[in-house]
Amino acid sequence: AEDALGALPAGWERRVQPDGRVYYVNHKNRTTQWEDPRTQGQEVSALEEALPPGWEIRFTEDGTRYFVDHNTRTTTFQDPRPGAPKGPQGAYGVPRAYERSFRWKLSQFRYLCQSNALPSHIKITLSRQTLFEDSYHQIMRLPAYELRRRLYIIFRGEEGLDYGGVSREWFFLLSHEVLNPMYCLFEYANKNNYSLQINPASYVNPDHLLYFKFIGRFIAMALYHGRFIYSGFTMPFYKRMLNKKLTMKDIESIDPEFYNSLVWIRDNNIDECGLEMWHSVDFEVLGQVIHHELKPGGDKERVTEENKEHYLQLVTQWRMSRGIEEQTSAFLDGFNEVVPLEWLKYFDERELELMLCGMQEVDVDDWQRNTIYRHYTRTSKQVAWFWQFVRQMDNEKRARLLQFVTGTCRVPVGGFAELMGSNGPQRFCIEKVGKDTWLPRSHTCFNRLDLPPYKSYEQLCEKLNFAIEETEGFGQE
Repeated sequence: AEDALGALPAGWERRVQPDGRVYYVNHKNRTTQWEDPRTQGQEVSALEEALPPGWEIRFTEDGTRYFVDHNTRTTTFQDPRPGAPKGPQGAYGVPRAYERSFRWKLSQFRYLCQSNALPSHIKITLSRQTLFEDSYHQIMRLPAYELRRRLYIIFRGEEGLDYGGVSREWFFLLSHEVLNPMYCLFEYANKNNYSLQINPASYVNPDHLLYFKFIGRFIAMALYHGRFIYSGFTMPFYKRMLNKKLTMKDIESIDPEFYNSLVWIRDNNIDECGLEMWHSVDFEVLGQVIHHELKPGGDKERVTEENKEHYLQLVTQWRMSRGIEEQTSAFLDGFNEVVPLEWLKYFDERELELMLCGMQEVDVDDWQRNTIYRHYTRTSKQVAWFWQFVRQMDNEKRARLLQFVTGTCRVPVGGFAELMGSNGPQRFCIEKVGKDTWLPRSHTCFNRLDLPPYKSYEQLCEKLNFAIEETEGFGQE
């Protein structure tokens, strides 16, 4: 039935139990759930209330929500509606709802997985020598919903009982194989960022779209069965899985030079520079130059100071999808057959990385030993407060702090001494920047945290918490 929320996504149906309770069926992958897929993961109650007269919701460039009071010409991050969560967490407009517990979300996701599990098990028999090909054939020959049964993995010649250890090893080994850049399906984001992204040249393998569908199924199985994979994707790839809008900022972690050229265009007057630029771009794959118009007639439309903002939006969308649209689509189709993409709506991209890659135990002593300071010293009180703050956090919070500053929760195998930046090895750095009213900012390409000279430990905790929890892309450079 259509209602105020519009039609259900394709393949979904609303049904009613004999006792009157509504539930939803996803025919694509034979799952059922109580929650409406259109509002899944939203904090609904506060969002449904109307704003007071004269108020408006707006979003910053990086997607952070704020409120404008036209009556007094002021802006605030604090939701003015009476139903919006307030309380101790509410300083600087971080409602308690944002202290949204990762564990709670994870338990919602796990509940959906368990309530859609199928009885008995499926047997997957493989040879270690031909792991990739065997896994591909076994997983693609089964109907996708079967992959939600208990897994029984057997390596030929090692027939024994799989008490979970063998399947854990299979996920780890196969993710290492599948994501191996040697197969040309994925590539490292750049020479100093070992996160993976889809390789635009993957079409050298004629079956590449089927392989991406298989990998989508496999990654969904890892999430569904609570297993971890060997290597992680780039943050923009996780955002794409969540169907979130990609911003110029997202380019920085995968192509710092291209990002810097866009920043230059943004910050300088194009007309005064006498630059000749058009609404079209070139891109080379395997020695072949592909020409692309960013809009119809783009070859003939010059970029000016007046239209450059629109140009930057178009070029951002192009850069984040160039040469990989079909592959991404095949990956998401395969994923969605096993786990509905709607189930991921509880999470942001950083939480998705934690779910897939697992949360390493962060060694704070190693972190502190391998940190450098600019305009602070090891003995500055703000530095002492920072490490006190890190030590009283739980591991999940530490992982989020790492993601905020370095762009990933994963620490290199050799520890913090081996952290990489966009120009090679780059240790974690804390720099004194700004006034105590500012929020901390981060520069992920340099693993640098800009920490203002706060006046008290409490103030430092409050500002850092706000920056880490609240800010998808907010305050990141």
